[in-house]
Amino acid sequence: MTNPRSCSGAEEFYVDLGSIFDLGNLRPLQQFNVFGKTAGLKSAPGVNATNRLNVHSIAIQVPISHLTLHGRPTIGVWTSASRQRVRVSSEEGRASFASGPFAQVSRLGNPLFNEVIVPLGKKDYWNKQQPAHDEQFASFVAHPELAGLLPVLYPGAFPHLATLDKAGTARADLEAILLTGIPSGLIKGFTNFTGTVQADMLRLNTSIPPTPANSKTFSILGLIGGDPAGFPNGRRVVDDVVTIELRAVAGAVFPLIDPGYVVDTVVPDVTDGLTGTSVTDQPVAAFPYLGVPYDGYDNPS
Repeated sequence: MTNPRSCSGAEEFYVDLGSIFDLGNLRPLQQFNVFGKTAGLKSAPGVNATNRLNVHSIAIQVPISHLTLHGRPTIGVWTSASRQRVRVSSEEGRASFASGPFAQVSRLGNPLFNEVIVPLGKKDYWNKQQPAHDEQFASFVAHPELAGLLPVLYPGAFPHLATLDKAGTARADLEAILLTGIPSGLIKGFTNFTGTVQADMLRLNTSIPPTPANSKTFSILGLIGGDPAGFPNGRRVVDDVVTIELRAVAGAVFPLIDPGYVVDTVVPDVTDGLTGTSVTDQPVAAFPYLGVPYDGYDNPS
């Protein structure tokens, strides 16, 4: 039986938006940034732009047996938002009404896919498409703009990534993670492959048991932290998805494709400087797992 719940909760997603969207000017690494060197900046902690915000969620608890077929434990999911095509407002803006058929205006599977991977001129078009048509955007995954920018923004810090990008080598590692899921054989005992159709979906291998939060193997860095129950195998509330994706783009997992590739020494330090402790209210341990909402009296913003 499903257990749907509409609820408000504390926003648990932590991200330094100003840092990420300011040309990837990561505060913990700004002393190496081409601009930071000129200004004499030093390493600084990240700033959680979504802290003390509430979110409205539709949380659904569903038995695994209702989602999977026998012998196929991996599922792929995404969300979308639609609105009616016509919206009319009064001259004073005090009243409005909408009419016409609903049209999709936004969608997302992997976090930051649209924001970081899809180029600016394609974002609206991408938002209108179904994931099954994502082959047309695959070149932006195979040759991500951020991977080419990092060696320029941080001179001398990413020599191996710079060589990889200059050679025009397709990033098969990112294509697997973001568009098809990771096939078996790349990581011992792990796969979340959903098939050859390239699509931005959040994939989860339901046969992999959750890692208890108090376990020594639990890591907010998920799979790259040695925890197969974390992102990009699903996405737990506390997973540091921003750091995981930044390090992946920077080449952290390319050795899975080319064992001879040497990851740049700076990559383990690549982060926006935030962790789950950057959130004021921590998530609860029971469904729907969000923290208690912030009240308006103490949080007027």
